[in-house]
Amino acid sequence: MNDTPTGSTILDRPITRRRVLERTAVGAGALALASAIDVRYALAQDEGPIKIGWLGDRTGDFSIVGVQKFNAANLAVKEINDRGGALGRQLELVAEDAQSDNRRYQEMVRKLILQDKVDVLHAGFTSASREAIRPIVDQNKMLYFYNNQYEGGVCDSWVFPTGAVPDHQVVPFIPAVIEKFGPRIYTIAADYNFGQLTASWCRKVAEQNGGEIIGEEFIPLDVSQFSSTITNIQQAAPDVLIVLLVGIKQSSFYEQKNSAGLTLPMATTINMGQGYEHKRFPPPALANMYVTVNFMEELAEQTGTDFVTRFRAMVPDAEYVGMEAAAEWEGINLHIAGVEKAGTTDKEEVRKALETGISVEGPAGTVMIDPATHHTVRNIYLVHADDQHTIILDQTFEAVRPDWLSLEKGCNLAVTPDNTQYEP
Repeated sequence: MNDTPTGSTILDRPITRRRVLERTAVGAGALALASAIDVRYALAQDEGPIKIGWLGDRTGDFSIVGVQKFNAANLAVKEINDRGGALGRQLELVAEDAQSDNRRYQEMVRKLILQDKVDVLHAGFTSASREAIRPIVDQNKMLYFYNNQYEGGVCDSWVFPTGAVPDHQVVPFIPAVIEKFGPRIYTIAADYNFGQLTASWCRKVAEQNGGEIIGEEFIPLDVSQFSSTITNIQQAAPDVLIVLLVGIKQSSFYEQKNSAGLTLPMATTINMGQGYEHKRFPPPALANMYVTVNFMEELAEQTGTDFVTRFRAMVPDAEYVGMEAAAEWEGINLHIAGVEKAGTTDKEEVRKALETGISVEGPAGTVMIDPATHHTVRNIYLVHADDQHTIILDQTFEAVRPDWLSLEKGCNLAVTPDNTQYEP
């Protein structure tokens, strides 16, 4: 957008820094304001495109989510550019494929920051990938949006975790499943920081709600055979099974448990919403799976969004539009809202703007950045799959705040710099 009246000399002649600066010395009042706007936009245009660094898993074990996130990033950039960009500048997506390899994450993030000189970084799927690059982000004072569900706890001045965290997910679903199925819980989780810390959250919230963790297993990411785990679960006979598995290999659990006749109700913070297992595996493998999500494509009608329609118009053969696709789109739009409020792409100024409670309308409602923790205030939906894998909405939790970091750990990034990941 340019607010200069049609026919003015700045539009009739090529814009140069000299002419823009000359105009700032002319007149007062309204003319001075118009000239100041001309200066900001003309100088911004001289700077070229706003570079959006994107780093994710377009190939490898986590590509089933990484491809969704990449497509959502492209959609966000296209839509912002179609409405004129930001500060009179178009956005350019500078994308790299980390190939589900944490060493490549470190290599590529250095390239994006030091060689490509991106203005912001949107990167990572697993918590391990996030932690592999976070020291590099902090060292280089790079704005980093981690647009993904995760185990929570990151209090970092340069990091904006926009996805769902245990405040959004574990706190609502544990009491819901205890009330519906009973207090005895068995947990199986991926054996890295996401699985371990989310399992800790489940223990904490279960104890607060009269539940008991009667069994707990942590499964290495490269494991795809679950016969012994299934036997352990059957022998323990829990009321409900919490599943915190990730990646293509670990998702083989569902077919194996189905073949073994394991029909327990299940709960999760990730499955179905990320890797659309309810679409990939035949019923009833995911029957009675409950999950708290920020978005799933089956919720489009209930949330009144055309996000899925727009997504599929750009990517007609998209297999699914899940919770992390929504978070990726929201993260890019939140950053641009910060750029527009700051009037610059300067990272420190944009960070300050983001810490003013900026919000955007996402696919499932308003998403606002909490200034203290850099996490998001957002709507959360408890859903489950029936025996035919139809997704049913059970409950909506509106504007859920990620308060644990600020209330229990004292995280207040708008006041006190930090770069810690706190544990429950």
